[in-house]
Amino acid sequence: MGNVDRIKNVAARVAKYHAQGDKIVVVVSAMSGVTDGLIKLAKDIMPLPSEREMDVLLATGEQQTIALTAIALHRLGIQAVSLTGAQAGIVTDGVHTKAKIHNITPKKTHEFLASGHVVIVAGFQGQTPEGQITTLGRGGSDLTAIALAAALKADLCQIYTDVDGVYTADPRIVTNATKLAEISYDEMLELASLGAKVMQSRSVEFAKKFGVIFEVRSSLNDNPGTIVKEETKNMEGVVVRGVSLDKNQAKVTVVKVPDKPGVAARIFKALGDATVNVDMIVQNISHGTGTPQTDISFTVDKVDLLKAQNVINSLKEELGFHDVITAEKIGKLSIVGVGMKSHTGVAGRLFETLAREGVNIDMISTSEIKISVVIDISKGETAMKAVHATFVN
Repeated sequence: MGNVDRIKNVAARVAKYHAQGDKIVVVVSAMSGVTDGLIKLAKDIMPLPSEREMDVLLATGEQQTIALTAIALHRLGIQAVSLTGAQAGIVTDGVHTKAKIHNITPKKTHEFLASGHVVIVAGFQGQTPEGQITTLGRGGSDLTAIALAAALKADLCQIYTDVDGVYTADPRIVTNATKLAEISYDEMLELASLGAKVMQSRSVEFAKKFGVIFEVRSSLNDNPGTIVKEETKNMEGVVVRGVSLDKNQAKVTVVKVPDKPGVAARIFKALGDATVNVDMIVQNISHGTGTPQTDISFTVDKVDLLKAQNVINSLKEELGFHDVITAEKIGKLSIVGVGMKSHTGVAGRLFETLAREGVNIDMISTSEIKISVVIDISKGETAMKAVHATFVN
């Protein structure tokens, strides 16, 4: 939904489905640049504005788009009605800027569909049981679409983006990356959580939980997209399905922390209470005389770095650590594939490839279907191309 012309294109696409007799719910995001512009306005006034007021502010972006999309459909002679998240029955918890959907009561949506309307719903937002406006965080519009598809028991859920589907790597970086016809929820979940820009992980988690098969496809053409579904046997033959590079990570190191029970728990509970999502964690071997000391490093989203620093610094007197060091010029490179569960030597090949390119590894994290490494961001794209050539080509 980049601009008014894109909104007209969306309306024309919806009109084609409507002409086939389909009942359609369209979930839209804010127009390109609107959310960033609103955030900038707030931060020009205050570096850390109230999260409640940020939700009230940011929710207006999607409300512009739902009205404009409905108007574009009216222009084509189609009955359409716009609904905010609250009007669509999306009920969330009270965590501002990162709310979770508790339930959806789509009574009003059903009523409008039954009367022949196309329903346009504002993505990214909901309302607490007490009536407070909330937003769902990054990828909130995709999450809204999948959650509504589950609640409405929709026959089909399509996620429209600016790419043709899910690729083996970002085609803007790896020019010979190929589009996948299908991918498992687990693989898509890993790629989403590892920085692939097609989907956010929460949306995929929701789809997996409720069995919503969805298709990722382009809003710019009619090419088939990528189907995201349960894992099938033929998927296991592919060792690595995709390679991702997350440039939006930052690293925090708490230096010389007393190495005793409860310290790590205190640090990460405080971060959790502040709604800071922690990704990779590494604790060094204890060193020093007397009370052993250790360094604890972890990664967070760059947008949460200032908040994480404030949380850790507030614990300095209580925990008695030496210092906090942060690094923003890092990238998280990852390989993903359900086939990794039954193939050996994958980690060795990854590390050999990075060594050949002169890329030093700072942190390592693994799961059954994923290996992630933190590296210097300046070598991120070179490393990504080399790893893709090793595993996918």
